[in-house]
Amino acid sequence: MGRSLRTERQALDAEELALVEKTHHPALAELDAPELAQLVRLVRERRDRARDIAARQRREMRGKAAAKGAAPAADNTGTRRKRDLLAAALKRLNAETARRKALAARDAMRDSATRALELRRKRDAQAARRPMSRPAGEGMRPLDSAKTRARNRAKLGEVSQHTKNMQAKRDSR
Repeated sequence: MGRSLRTERQALDAEELALVEKTHHPALAELDAPELAQLVRLVRERRDRARDIAARQRREMRGKAAAKGAAPAADNTGTRRKRDLLAAALKRLNAETARRKALAARDAMRDSATRALELRRKRDAQAARRPMSRPAGEGMRPLDSAKTRARNRAKLGEVSQHTKNMQAKRDSR
């Protein structure tokens, strides 16, 4: 569920609000890579701090931890809301980072494919100009080996024919 800008203004202080406003479009799209990385780092630090404070307040409410201030925390809904808003901002930043990374990968793949196509066309053009090493139509010439000439040609298929006969005999049973 989306959160309104009014909710963000109520839960965050001025500095955090300035950071979170940069995570909304169109401001997010206008950030360059170093600014985006810096913003991710800052929002993550703020989110972690809010998460730790909310956890400490929860422990104080349950009586598991000593009070940080004069009295133990009675409620941590504000801190949890701040944590949730900062987590949502961080999620938007991570999605933008992933989107940019995928776009860069797609561009790199396109450049690589274009380069490969150019190389292939260049190779094919060179192959078309290359003279043939053998004239066409000659093909391979079979050579009779000494073993083949020494055998009785009438008995060359004897073993395979025997196998065929035995298989036919078994199949007829």
